[in-house]
Amino acid sequence: MSNGLRAPVAALGLFWMVSACASAGGPQPAIELTAGPEGRGGVPAPGSHAGILVMAHGGGAEWNGRVEDALRPLRDRIPVSLALGMANPETMQAALDALADRGVSTVAVVRLFVSGASFLHPTEFLLGLRSDPPERSMVGHRMVSGAELEPLASSGRILLERDGLGGSGQAARILVDRAATAGTAPAESGVLLLAHGMGDEGEDRQVLRSMEDAARALRTGGYAEVHVGTLREDWAGAREEAEERIRALVAGMAERHRNVLVIPYRVSGFGPYADVLEGLEYVATEGFLPHPLITDWIAERATARFCAAGLVTPLGPCVTAAGGRAPSPIRAQP
Repeated sequence: MSNGLRAPVAALGLFWMVSACASAGGPQPAIELTAGPEGRGGVPAPGSHAGILVMAHGGGAEWNGRVEDALRPLRDRIPVSLALGMANPETMQAALDALADRGVSTVAVVRLFVSGASFLHPTEFLLGLRSDPPERSMVGHRMVSGAELEPLASSGRILLERDGLGGSGQAARILVDRAATAGTAPAESGVLLLAHGMGDEGEDRQVLRSMEDAARALRTGGYAEVHVGTLREDWAGAREEAEERIRALVAGMAERHRNVLVIPYRVSGFGPYADVLEGLEYVATEGFLPHPLITDWIAERATARFCAAGLVTPLGPCVTAAGGRAPSPIRAQP
């Protein structure tokens, strides 16, 4: 059994569960994906002064390119800017400025991170949504004091999406796809969903809970054994314990089953998992990107923010959820 990436094959018919930090990279430029303010047919669309700012970790050229590819289908529907580098004030300011130059006055900020807690405090402070700066913040993989940060300049209305990709219906469906395209028989396969993890114990448990929807979908799809785990990548003591636990789990599944799938619960790439699992038998898959459902998730989360603010945008209409909850978007079509 090879522990390299296997080429995708036709997806197997599995149950779809509808219920989402990657490679290290330095400061990244903000990239504007051009989009006209008109809706289909050249007629100005309601809410045409709305736009989306997507935040993502950033990495190498392939990592960044996959994010750009996910945004491309939104180009002819609404202005979109991308700010890479976690919560980097320079790239965020450039992305806000690019949207303002397009006439955007209301910005939905969608954070393409697995955990909604990732970089949330500094993001809220930089966007002027809270007055207290964080104690510390990562800026391009450099830790700085929150006293060094200043709110960004923006005259527009900011609508922040606080949820991350983890736990979304799209996340579960993508990982079911990843397992299916690995080409192994579910009944003969154990699965480990493996995430970056968080330093705070409570936040790490929340990440693990968010992974359970995908795990249940895989169990329903007939996989013999499915586990979730976090590597706690950036926290030395916690990482050492996690590595021992993860290696023991993969080795044990390899003894019990013909195949072991390791599916990265991360935005893109396999991260450091190959080094952690060196010498063990397993089949590796891709993370969430590339996959068209990431585009759907971004459109859905942006639409939810616009709908809650009473706006109609080219991304799709709003529907009122049962029980009098806030409006939620109809799934956007590419």
